[in-house]
Amino acid sequence: MRKNVLIIGAGGVAHVAAHKAAMNNDVLGDICIASRTKDKCDAIIESINRKGHLKNPAGKLYSAQLDALDIPATIKLIKKSKAKIVINLGSAFINMSVLEACIETGVAYIDTAIHEDPDKVCEEPPWYANYEWKRKDRCEEKGITAILGAGFDPGVVNAYCALAVKRYFDKIESIDILDVNAGSHGKYFSTNFDPEINFREFVKVWTWIDREWKEYPTHSVKREYDFPVVGNQPIYLNGHDELHSLSKNIDADNIRFWMGFGDHYINVFTVLRTLGFLSHLPVTLTTGQEVVPLKLVKALLPDPMTLAPGYTGNTCIGTFVKGWMEGKKREILIYQVSDHKKCYEEVESQGISYTAGVPPVAAAMLVASGEWDVKKMVNVEELDPEPFIKILDRIGLPTEIKEIKPDSKHSFDGTVRSLEKELAESTATVTVSAANPMIALTPGKAAKVKHSKDKADSEKEKKSKKKDK
Repeated sequence: MRKNVLIIGAGGVAHVAAHKAAMNNDVLGDICIASRTKDKCDAIIESINRKGHLKNPAGKLYSAQLDALDIPATIKLIKKSKAKIVINLGSAFINMSVLEACIETGVAYIDTAIHEDPDKVCEEPPWYANYEWKRKDRCEEKGITAILGAGFDPGVVNAYCALAVKRYFDKIESIDILDVNAGSHGKYFSTNFDPEINFREFVKVWTWIDREWKEYPTHSVKREYDFPVVGNQPIYLNGHDELHSLSKNIDADNIRFWMGFGDHYINVFTVLRTLGFLSHLPVTLTTGQEVVPLKLVKALLPDPMTLAPGYTGNTCIGTFVKGWMEGKKREILIYQVSDHKKCYEEVESQGISYTAGVPPVAAAMLVASGEWDVKKMVNVEELDPEPFIKILDRIGLPTEIKEIKPDSKHSFDGTVRSLEKELAESTATVTVSAANPMIALTPGKAAKVKHSKDKADSEKEKKSKKKDK
């Protein structure tokens, strides 16, 4: 048994993970939460205590100040805390520093996102090969368990792919990962997690088609799908962390990722990006001061953690798999639905942070018990998915499996056509009011405006025809 956990980070995902770790501290042991800002860690601890979530009251729950880019400082804290498992939930910029500290101290490492270099955006695939995978040999030589991408996506969706291979298919043709947030936070505009990371991942779209990497413009390939619970939603072809490992570890012709975006989000994103506000490179003002536009936008937007109290609606994230079983075509959707309001009631978090924060704790519990203590570096799909899914079912993220009739109306067609045709069908239509910007978010407003415009165009066309006669 590996006991004692160090959680690095104090954002929304770390908040959820800390609650869940406390609720399972009989398995995980003592819990230390560390971040550059100790007050944020203390606020999480106050939330856990207020909710009465420390299962074993004799277990230690405490905070520490840490700059995780400082490898010697991280090594020192790992030793001081006697942690045997480190859950890295800080910014993706610190991954390599934290991993290095874990390798040096011989403890298990778990993260939820691919490493990012502040000066590079959307790197060449497979992205994991640029950083994490270069340390595979060292991990195996030293017997270090390092589990990469153990959030929801990446993470749980990878386990769904492994489950499809293990239980449902002899041969897989395509995998489409579908991620929709059908909730509402009531703000004019906000990202659901760190804006800096959120915007950086939408610069390029790398996807795995016909067993090779292909690049597409952002928000250029659109589909609509009738999801369980949340209904019909628009989704766009996107690049994402899990594609970079699944393309190596799962035998499939096509592996794609689709994320839900409303027209309002796309409009704001496109304007910010076109004007240069999403650049990660510094610009010099007339005063001589240097400013990174993306960091300025991050400072102006709401802190994602503040969205939780009033968030309503549901998320739906799943893996749609097509292939063959015993010579017959088969399609299944393996998915999970979370309710923002219920997440807040349980751990004072919105659903996006909840779905990302619960899985690394489930992974830590499997490392603690030895089932996932594999003493080498792996991505989630390389592990047995069933014990992981079983724990998730128990601690807050129950999985559903839906058999789909092949090529029926409930099927999902992720085949990418010519770019010209895709672009013609992916245009976003938005309503804007300078006097009241919130009109853009009013349910049904866009439809009413479009109806009025269509009606006016129709009347104009009738008058034109009469004039021609």
